[in-house]
Amino acid sequence: MSERRLVRVAATSARVFAGAAVATAAVIGTVVGIAAPWPQYSATPVRVQATPAPGDTLLACDGPLLALGRSADSASSLSSAAGQQVVSGPADSDASPTALTGATSDASGDAEALRAAPRDGAPSPLAAAGSATAAASDLVGFAASACRPPLAESWLVGGATTTGANDLVVLANPGAVPATVQLSVYGAKGVSDPPSGQNLVVPAGGRRVVPLAGLLLGEESPVVRVVSSGAPVHASLQAQLTRLLLPGGVDQVAPLAQADTRLVMPGVQVPAADASQAGTVLRLLSPGSDASATVTLVPNDPSVSAPAPTDIPLTAGLPTSVNLSGAAAGAYTVDVSATAPIVGSTWSTTGFGEGSDFAWYVPAPAVSTPSAIAVASGVGANLVIAGGDTDTTVTLTPADGGAAVTTAVAAGASVAVPVAAGVYRLETGAPVRAAVTYAGAGALASYPLWPADAAASALTILP
Repeated sequence: MSERRLVRVAATSARVFAGAAVATAAVIGTVVGIAAPWPQYSATPVRVQATPAPGDTLLACDGPLLALGRSADSASSLSSAAGQQVVSGPADSDASPTALTGATSDASGDAEALRAAPRDGAPSPLAAAGSATAAASDLVGFAASACRPPLAESWLVGGATTTGANDLVVLANPGAVPATVQLSVYGAKGVSDPPSGQNLVVPAGGRRVVPLAGLLLGEESPVVRVVSSGAPVHASLQAQLTRLLLPGGVDQVAPLAQADTRLVMPGVQVPAADASQAGTVLRLLSPGSDASATVTLVPNDPSVSAPAPTDIPLTAGLPTSVNLSGAAAGAYTVDVSATAPIVGSTWSTTGFGEGSDFAWYVPAPAVSTPSAIAVASGVGANLVIAGGDTDTTVTLTPADGGAAVTTAVAAGASVAVPVAAGVYRLETGAPVRAAVTYAGAGALASYPLWPADAAASALTILP
């Protein structure tokens, strides 16, 4: 081998050995670096606790009963048919009343709104309810309703747009800025967005009334969804019925705040069975998807045997009616459990002849916190309490300082407590659902009780 070749071989071997050494060192360094402890850094996130300032307690009432088309000059004009008597309190809430105008051409159709400033760092307890009795050739019956806070979205389950029905959707805006409302109607062909129910402007401090028949004509079981932007609104439905030119009752139907998988309607009156007429009818709607609902009737009287539960299939977007008239006459809590969120209410009547009345029983939400409630004036008033999963006691204390009444409510049972008109504080040891109901000769009404707004809790803010 020549000297030159020996030099090349030596140089190449040196490079190989050097490269191997460098690679080995790199591997060893990497392994050691991974195994060795790295510098640690930790920081506690900045957290700021902030409690929102409580807002005013704001309630809007349904106002007087309205009559459509009494004027010979204008078939579409509205007039007041019977004034509403409002009961509100407690007195120390210092609530200030204002008028909700615009339903009629004069002040006779104005409704009342109540506003109370916060007290002791919490919303002021405030409750109100009203009642009205109509006795005219075109409108008879008794109606009672609670004054409610406005909502951005609500559901109206009740009424009809068939022959004899003359129902009205009533929108009230007790706020300080205008509201724009969209109405969607669910009927036999599914959901529709009628042009007459779109972009309805309800002025601040005002009311707007829309005939239900103008939204979707010929529907036996309509359900209306109310969505508001700009400001929340209080929506209600005035339902009235005429049979063979004879007025057959009137009611002011409360809204549902949202769809739920469980609906509880306390105090539904089931009249004596009539093979030719359905005296009690449950209306259900699953707006989002097909569902199955189980309907259970719980009698207020424990000596009455409860009917067997009924399973009802529901098609998405199509209202379904269920005849409950087969149960023995009496008062019941209608309890509906579903596999998907639903809305619903139950209709009942005192009869089908002259001088009869009817009521829509709207689901009651669970009440677990102490709440102010109002009982409007009316015949046969009862507070009907539906028990939850555990036995509990419910205490009702008059706001005017009268003696408190404590009632035991068994789990899954219903209890009716006679009450006089006024404002009360309701306290319960476990969640219950409750409604104020009225039943008398030619008078039937009901409205659910909602829980009081709890004081605003602290929020954790992570900047």
